Amino acid sequence: MSSSNKISVGIIGGAGYTAGELLRILVNHPHAKIEFVHSESQTGSPVVSIHKDLIGDLDLNFTNELSTVDVVFLCRGHGASKAFLESNQLPGNPKIIDLSHDYRLKSDQNDFTYGLPEAFRAEIINSNKVSNPGCFATCIQLGLLPLAANNQLNESIQVTAITGSTGAGQSLSETSHFSWRNNNLSVYKPFRHQHLGEIKQTLLKLGGSTPELNFVPIRGDFTRGIFASIYMDSNLTAEQARDIFKRHYENHPFTHLTPDNPDLKQVVGTNKGLVQVDKIDGKLLTISVIDNLIKGASGQAVQNMNLMFGFEEVAGLKLKSIAF
Repeated sequence: MSSSNKISVGIIGGAGYTAGELLRILVNHPHAKIEFVHSESQTGSPVVSIHKDLIGDLDLNFTNELSTVDVVFLCRGHGASKAFLESNQLPGNPKIIDLSHDYRLKSDQNDFTYGLPEAFRAEIINSNKVSNPGCFATCIQLGLLPLAANNQLNESIQVTAITGSTGAGQSLSETSHFSWRNNNLSVYKPFRHQHLGEIKQTLLKLGGSTPELNFVPIRGDFTRGIFASIYMDSNLTAEQARDIFKRHYENHPFTHLTPDNPDLKQVVGTNKGLVQVDKIDGKLLTISVIDNLIKGASGQAVQNMNLMFGFEEVAGLKLKSIAF
């Protein structure tokens, strides 16, 4: 702990969307103080020159220097986090939370804990290195975890999920440009999305088997949020399935079973995940919604930080949705 009785925080890769969300959360966190924001491309520039909504809240410049802190968040692109850690010695041996794909899949060379609190809270609490789950992976897993833990997954699961444009990151491409994205929808990476590996890894660990996941991701014509519909054949009644979900999530402060058909506005701007469960003509249907940048990225990263340092799990994360 620092002398101010707050943990000191460093952010590496500080100019992107996930770093911006981290800064917005951490600037008001009761137990954390932002010590540095590292960016190779923006070194020397004020942080508020990129994250303009933080004017008046944060008086730091981007730096290319690393200083001793209690925890480091890695917000670099996929492949870049691992390269950074291999090329740089982090001073002071801080705890590490990585928001990229680099350490999500377990291997003999990977000592990171997979940071999905609704599945692995006890492991996260005792970890010094956490790999934050992907946004699609988080949303889909929230709709499957209770079934996996109770050995109630069918061998074949159908998933369709739509994501906002911020899921593609800050760099422009043809399919993330406003002129293309607005009033438009398209499928990408059907049945081959990179988040399938981490989802299957979790389901195997919880339930001892890996079902067939037929996942069709869709690019949405909105900025943020993920809406996933998941269905499978099941012998459970709707009431039995809802009871399984209710019991699984009753001690998890951010994931809630809802009786109503959820919509994105209920979760955008928050660290919440909402799940509805129903049974229709022999099909068990779960609908899961999250904010891709918060529960799907930076908010979940702060949730993991809270667990790793023994803070209240909801500290700094009592955020208001845009619903009205």
